[in-house]
Amino acid sequence: MRILVVEDDVNLNRQLSDALKEAGYVVDQAFDGEEGHFLGDTEPYDAVILDIGLPVMDGITVVEKWRAEGKGMPVLMLTARDRWSDKVAGIDAGADDYVAKPFHVEEVLARVRALIRRAAGHSSSEIVCGPVRLDTKASKASVDGVQLKLTSHEFRLLSYLMHHMGQVVSRTELVEHMYDQDFDRDSNTIEVFVGRLRKKLGVDLIETVRGLGYRMQAPTNAR
Repeated sequence: MRILVVEDDVNLNRQLSDALKEAGYVVDQAFDGEEGHFLGDTEPYDAVILDIGLPVMDGITVVEKWRAEGKGMPVLMLTARDRWSDKVAGIDAGADDYVAKPFHVEEVLARVRALIRRAAGHSSSEIVCGPVRLDTKASKASVDGVQLKLTSHEFRLLSYLMHHMGQVVSRTELVEHMYDQDFDRDSNTIEVFVGRLRKKLGVDLIETVRGLGYRMQAPTNAR
C-alpha cells in the first residue's frame, strides 16, 4: 500500500512517514500544496494524509482540485484543533476524514487503515481469504492460524491482493502500489515475489490471469 504525506512541518512529516514505513506502507512525501497536488495527480496512492495549512497551495484547494479531476483516493486531512470551520470545509471539499492537531500518530495510522479498508469494501481490520487471514492492524498474516514470515515486499503484495480480493490486478498496478516514486521499478520482479508468496502460503489462492495480471480469491467451497 502506498501513502502520500503532504505536510510542510519537516519534523511532523518525517514522524508520520517513519511510522507509516514501520507499519509496512510505501511513503512519498511533499512539503507544499503544489508539490502534493502534482504527486496526487500523477501517481497512484491508496491514501493521502494532507495538512490543511500548506504553503503555495492550501489543503482545501488541493483536495478540491483532485476531486474535480476525478481523483478518488481517500484523503485524511490534518486540521487545527480550534478551527472547526476548517474541518467542515475539508469534508465539504472532498476529504474523507480529519484529525485535529496535536494528535497521536497511532490515531492517524488507525484512521488510514480504516480509510483504505473502506475504499476496498472491507469493514473489519481482518481480511480473510480461505485459510489466509490478514491482520491490517498488526501488519501480520497467517495461514490456518500459523503466522507467516514475510519480507516487506511480500507483505505489501499480499496486502494489496487481499484488499482487492476477487479483482484482477495488473503487474503495473502492483509495481505502482508497492514502490515509491524514486524506486527503479521493474514489473518482472513481481513474478518473483508472487512465486515466493505462493510457496509461503502453501495454498493455491493466487491465480495468474494470462495477459492481465493476478487475482486472489478463496476457493468456491470455502466457508
